[in-house]
Amino acid sequence: MTDFDEHRNLLFTVAYRILGTAADAEDAVQDAWVRWSSADRSQVADPKAYLVRIVTNLAMDRLRSAKARRETYIGPWLPEPILTTVEPTAETAADVSMALLMVLENLSPLERAVFVLKEAFGFSYAEIADAVQRTPDAVRQACHRARGHVQARRPRFPASRAQHREVTERFFAAASGGDINTLMDLLAPDVTLWTDGGGKVRQAMRPVTGAQKVATWMAGVSQRPYEGVDPTDMTAEVLELNGAWGVVISGAGRVIGTLTLDVDDDGRIRSILNVANPDKLRAVTDRSVHPLS
Repeated sequence: MTDFDEHRNLLFTVAYRILGTAADAEDAVQDAWVRWSSADRSQVADPKAYLVRIVTNLAMDRLRSAKARRETYIGPWLPEPILTTVEPTAETAADVSMALLMVLENLSPLERAVFVLKEAFGFSYAEIADAVQRTPDAVRQACHRARGHVQARRPRFPASRAQHREVTERFFAAASGGDINTLMDLLAPDVTLWTDGGGKVRQAMRPVTGAQKVATWMAGVSQRPYEGVDPTDMTAEVLELNGAWGVVISGAGRVIGTLTLDVDDDGRIRSILNVANPDKLRAVTDRSVHPLS
């Protein structure tokens, strides 16, 4: 196995956490391979650090361009879901959760890269400074800002893995059956539903906020045909998406959406992320499975 092959999974997860899209992350890894292939590797003392530096800077450059495009995106922009495997710890799963990736969208490219390298992979400030070509003090300050932003917007006590699956299954059963009472029991009062259709399929153009509105929305859409597929012709699987349990909904021979929930340790759903833009369902449709680290 070559040095690049040995670290390829790491490079993808670094790029994906920075970018939030599997396709862009794969492109960044491919670009890193091109640079690695043309480098004088006899001068590389630490291939892992060298490759992480390359892919981090490539991902930051892509993120700067992506932020401009996302400003004109039709409707809410959500990260691209990926299928993951293994039994992650609560901390590892949270590092790549859809909800956290949403929070990271509000950070600058530098803050996001620093946060990912420090919190998800445990790089030292000196190592990160080398990777992002900043001073250790600048990296420490960026990490402090990023941590504060994330902590203010994430539940202090997330649900356990088993509890998350139970809530996910109960929620989907209630939504599919139009059971508003059960939905109201599961939803936090200030829950927010985010739906991403990218202007390509029918979805809410703005976030839906509040338990009553979200319960009514979910119960209503589950009873109507969607993109030419009748509810009776849809199938649903509970699969691991981004380190936690989620729902993959299919119909007419294609994946038509995913649902992931942000659940606290009281079993209350704080946010619902529904990705339906076909361009963001390719990794799930292809059944491409990614490790978390």
